[in-house]
Amino acid sequence: MNTEYELGIDSAARRIVYVRPVTVSELPEEVQSQAMGLQVVYALHDAQGERIALVRDRNLAFLLARQNDLAPVNVH
Repeated sequence: MNTEYELGIDSAARRIVYVRPVTVSELPEEVQSQAMGLQVVYALHDAQGERIALVRDRNLAFLLARQNDLAPVNVH
């Protein structure tokens, strides 16, 4: 639960990540099969819009961003 993860973002560059809900049915089949029954997951995107992580809930998305010294911003 308190495991830290590296997101692979250049730390000197982009400090903001965008967090948005994603419907699991929109994801590739191999990712859908790993969703463990969830209907919605949360994606973290860098400033260029590239998805850098998927997590099970919004709180975890914000925690992951902060663990990596990033500033999470909610996107609707």
